[in-house]
Amino acid sequence: MPVDSRVRRVAVIAAPPVSMFNLAIPEMLFGKVEIDGRPGYETVICAPDPGPVATTGGLDLVIPHGLEAVAGADTVILAGSGAYEAPDPRVLDVLRASADGGKRIASICTGAFALAEAGLLDGRTATTYWAYRPLLAARHPAVDLQDDVLFVQDGPVLTSSGYAAGIDLCLHVIRTDHGAAVANAVARLALVAPVRPGGQTQFTQTPLPPERGVSFADTRAWAMEHLDEPLGLTDLARHAGVSVRTLSRRFHAETGVSPLQWLLHQRVERAKELLETTSLAMDQVARASGLGTADSLRQHILRRTGLTPSAYRATFSRLTGAGAGPAEGRRAARRRPPGTGSVAPAFERP
Repeated sequence: MPVDSRVRRVAVIAAPPVSMFNLAIPEMLFGKVEIDGRPGYETVICAPDPGPVATTGGLDLVIPHGLEAVAGADTVILAGSGAYEAPDPRVLDVLRASADGGKRIASICTGAFALAEAGLLDGRTATTYWAYRPLLAARHPAVDLQDDVLFVQDGPVLTSSGYAAGIDLCLHVIRTDHGAAVANAVARLALVAPVRPGGQTQFTQTPLPPERGVSFADTRAWAMEHLDEPLGLTDLARHAGVSVRTLSRRFHAETGVSPLQWLLHQRVERAKELLETTSLAMDQVARASGLGTADSLRQHILRRTGLTPSAYRATFSRLTGAGAGPAEGRRAARRRPPGTGSVAPAFERP
């Protein structure tokens, strides 16, 4: 089944006072998606009262579209303010109608309060900005709130934690619609990390200062260039010039995940990109991504996507001709988005 190349419509609701940062994230990321030379998304920003809309920064934004713009959308995103604001009843009505119409609904930051008050989060897992989690839990005990995660998807409803986690949520939506290669290309254009897993923690409560003032960014970049090799904790620690114990402790402080979790996630994402962009055999994809064997590849892709590697390739393949052979596969395997991390081979399961 080829990737759906139709233009999807995203409606972003700006309920005042809205965070300009949260509002800009969907427009920026969805606006960078191109499928076969055409825009992948059409993004429209709307408000309960068109015209000047107050923001948390004290400025007014002029938003010409009212909530009627939501009617034609496939996805509805509520941009939060970074604080609790009583939701506008008109917004709640639109959210309920959107849910009844089968639309995908998402919130960024404290936008989760509106979803909860519309009744869309009852019995679902969700998250919000960590500072407002106790308030959301107290007001809506039927919501299964997740601690310290970047974003959560429960069926057609997605919620993200604070501010920059909205980037991760939107990249997840793009990856779901168009595959890892498209999402990674958008991330590179936006100069953001393309593959932070939703379960990564929101923040580190007690961050440790990098030893000698140097972070592990260079080591992560180096690991991304060697995903097809049997890297382990010892290799990462040797490159970083620290002990394994120090690597594990400080790596988690910097990234929110362990080195092996980070490495495994990157290998799975590399495998997905190779499945999309090459015609390599499954055992070649497994070796090129560092997952070892075709059986291990199948296990990890199925766990992460719900599809077998063959089904994933059939769904998201971006090949337009005869396909990429082994030489192109090796080149693709060596292409690394900057600033991303790595994961453990299948035999070093975290």
